[in-house]
Amino acid sequence: MSLSIISCKDDFDDIIEPTETIDIQNFVWRAMNDFYLYKADSPDLGNDRFSTQEEFINYLKSYNSPENLFEDLLATQDRFSIIVSDYTALENSLSGVNQSTGLRITYLQQSGSNQVYGFIRYVLPGSSADEKGLERGMIFNKINDETLTIDSNFLELTSGNSYTIQLAQFVDDELVSIDQSVILEKRVIQENPVHYSEVLNFDTAKIGYLVYNNFRGDFDSELNAVFQNFNANNVDELIIDLRYNSGGSVESCKDLASMITGQFNNQVFARQIYNSNFDPDELFFDSTIRSGESINSLNLSKVYILTSRNSASASELLINSLNAYIDVVQIGETTVGKFEASRTLYDSPNYNKSNANIGHTYALQPLISKLENANGQGDYAEGLIPQFQKTEDFRDAKAFGDTSESLLSEALNIIGVARSKPSKINQQEVEVIFEDHQNKPNYQKMYLD
Repeated sequence: MSLSIISCKDDFDDIIEPTETIDIQNFVWRAMNDFYLYKADSPDLGNDRFSTQEEFINYLKSYNSPENLFEDLLATQDRFSIIVSDYTALENSLSGVNQSTGLRITYLQQSGSNQVYGFIRYVLPGSSADEKGLERGMIFNKINDETLTIDSNFLELTSGNSYTIQLAQFVDDELVSIDQSVILEKRVIQENPVHYSEVLNFDTAKIGYLVYNNFRGDFDSELNAVFQNFNANNVDELIIDLRYNSGGSVESCKDLASMITGQFNNQVFARQIYNSNFDPDELFFDSTIRSGESINSLNLSKVYILTSRNSASASELLINSLNAYIDVVQIGETTVGKFEASRTLYDSPNYNKSNANIGHTYALQPLISKLENANGQGDYAEGLIPQFQKTEDFRDAKAFGDTSESLLSEALNIIGVARSKPSKINQQEVEVIFEDHQNKPNYQKMYLD
């Protein structure tokens, strides 16, 4: 029932005429009819939904925008599919390229009060925040002189090219400003997700520790280099910190799993299940990253993974797929519960970017497959529950690699190489109300590339 695509370019190569809304909506319906994972649960995507071309055209005309049509085609269980009107912004986001001050922020509310503060999870190297000396664990209670509350519009407050934060601290459990304000400027930054790594030396063991904040192909070589260093130092145990990792590339996830292990080359890493238009397929552990570089494998039979309520999609895929082969000790909070992968679909005959309709910049990022491990385990919509539950200590945050940092110290205690005192607060005392990256197109995305 697809409409024929009308040419969007006239005889002069330098004049591009915008594509009609109905033709964009035809692309939306056609792409979803072909690829959408939950096609069977969306009646309007049925192959026999329209008996005539006229009926189909009238259906498309009943929507006043591609966004409205797309939203109506989504199944009720779908929390993650998106449509964008500017695919360049989507591509940049998936590559980690954004206008940013360099802060990664969690907004928290004090239990039993209206007090809200921003907690700096980490700072991007080379950013304005980095140059101004801001560090992980610092907190602030004002943006542009506005005191933060549960009703604050955090996105609007930080939407300008620059903004000012007022640093704060707790005095006898009371949140108070300190005499330090910081002006932050935005600039285009590509975030390196391989944020931090170190070999921690103890009397009885060497522990590899990695903070990995997104599965991103552009930095697979940097990730592989970390494992080369772990290998060179003969690490006995490995801790991977995924608490701020909301997902990313399936290919990068598979390669990280091969770096952790190495003894399962050519065995099934995960199975992908599509809608009825496509047969299931399998992904395999392998020995090279996408560049052809040999993977530096540790051949471990156990790994410790730190998670939070932000750990999603490819982070969960790593845990679930490794669970079929080795002992995965999960520490932290229950994850998001996203086991589906998406793909960027452009308005072209094969939905790739090459030969895409140049009359518009719409693209889709719909769920197109769900993944399960080699034992057929998947569908963890409620998230993956850690064996050791622990909430990050926002009131006493430490630098990454500090062995007294709340989640790292918990992992070291479980391994048996260090002891530390309990956290000063419990998870009931603060509530996460907003994450600064929730509005980004790559938020909680697991994609095929």
